[in-house]
Amino acid sequence: MKNFLAIFVAASAVPLAAQWLNYPTPGVPRTADGKPNLSAPAPRAADGKPDLSGVWDGDHKAPCPPGGCDDNQSVREFLDIGATLKDGLPYKPGMAELAKARRAPPKTDEPITRCLPIGIVERYTHGTYRKIVQIPGLVVILNEYNKSYRQIFTDGRPLPADMQPAWDGYSTGKWEGDTLVVQTAGFRDGIWLDAFGDPMTDAAKITERFRRVDYGHLEIELTVDDSKAYTRPWTVKLYQILMPDTDLIDYICLENEKDIQHMVK
Repeated sequence: MKNFLAIFVAASAVPLAAQWLNYPTPGVPRTADGKPNLSAPAPRAADGKPDLSGVWDGDHKAPCPPGGCDDNQSVREFLDIGATLKDGLPYKPGMAELAKARRAPPKTDEPITRCLPIGIVERYTHGTYRKIVQIPGLVVILNEYNKSYRQIFTDGRPLPADMQPAWDGYSTGKWEGDTLVVQTAGFRDGIWLDAFGDPMTDAAKITERFRRVDYGHLEIELTVDDSKAYTRPWTVKLYQILMPDTDLIDYICLENEKDIQHMVK
């Protein structure tokens, strides 16, 4: 496990010197000493709804489950999305065995190993940043990993009647008070939910409830309903923390990649 964590940290490290460090993000509330005040009230958009915009990372000080947690909650959920569930994930027959086989070294089928896209769930726990841009009728999530994007339409449109399977599926959202509720379906088969290979199939439907609790903290309550992989829907809560005064940089997995040739024999 230690070797795997070391590989992950090295692979996901971002060259901070290349970022726009110390460039003040406009509009960020600050304390008397000039530091971002992450506990200030959440910002509001022109329509009065919470504005989810910003550069976000997994919160490394997220609340612990009843059984306790280590010092790096976001990395642990990167490995095991069901780590906070008391009884673990409710696998259907054969799914636990599939996940166990996937996590066995050398893990040459892992999407990250092959520089393929990772799913919308795993991105929340990955070590690279995400940037949310919110405009009327649309929320866009820009991902540092492989410089990808995701669209969430909030203009009242329904999900497509005929969905060609897609890496990120198709997402529509609506506001329920101060919570953005997003429904996503139409995934391609075989997506991993975490680095341990917990499965998601093309039958999956995902519900996300985004709540910006204050200026610097975002909670995402995420429910996976996948009748092919799990006996019932299950829900986890993921925590994100704002990263002000910085921005995304290029992170293309295949650029200068030299490891896969040593892993595949």
